[in-house]
Amino acid sequence: MRVPRLYVNQPLASGVDCALDKRALDHAVKVLRLRAGDPLCLFNGQGGEFAAMLVRDASGGLLAQVGEFGPDRRESPLSVRLVQGISRGERMDYTLQKAVELGVTDIVPVVTERTVLRLAGERAERRLAHWHGVVLAACEQSGRTRVPGVAQPCALSDHLTDYRAAAGAGIGLLLDSTAPDALTDLGPLAGPVNVLIGPEGGLSAAERQAAQAAGYRPVRMGPRILRTETAAVVALAVLQALAGDLGGRQGKVGPDR
Repeated sequence: MRVPRLYVNQPLASGVDCALDKRALDHAVKVLRLRAGDPLCLFNGQGGEFAAMLVRDASGGLLAQVGEFGPDRRESPLSVRLVQGISRGERMDYTLQKAVELGVTDIVPVVTERTVLRLAGERAERRLAHWHGVVLAACEQSGRTRVPGVAQPCALSDHLTDYRAAAGAGIGLLLDSTAPDALTDLGPLAGPVNVLIGPEGGLSAAERQAAQAAGYRPVRMGPRILRTETAAVVALAVLQALAGDLGGRQGKVGPDR
């Protein structure tokens, strides 16, 4: 049986009991239905994970008894930043969830000309907190031991300015169905990769031109037009396959049961 995994935002050490925060405890008890004596796995996003067991404390509450440490085994060798045009509701959640499962390193949500969802002030903070929750849940499910960062949403133009100015920002790839080069033509990739994907409706012609001027290289992914959430999944899967992350470094991985 698959051992449940929980993210905890605190230091972890073998032999040191861990008091679970409200999010972790609620998830363990109300969602996973765990009880005292049940095994689980803890990670804090700093790399590696710890075997643990739920036990009762002196007051009758639940805490985690931390056991043996296990090193990273599921992180990709390729650093990939997903620069994603913000899409609506469940589409954005799906994109974030699957990006985490496919080993993305961090995510930059960007506002574009065709972005329907507009975020500002308290609404933006709530949405960002929600996205962090989606990412954490995907890490728990997929076995990730490092938590991808989700940046504060910004205008695409601001991201392009930062990308142009940053030293060592890595390769920039712009998904464009009309590009002359295919993503699969790139061959193995060693350095950081930035993948720019538009929202519903894609990027405007002016935005594509601005991205290329900033150093993004247009690449296509076949003859069909993909939805924004599908494009992210396909692009990340292809990049990880090119980097050797998919296909058995750790042996065949089956579906959850």
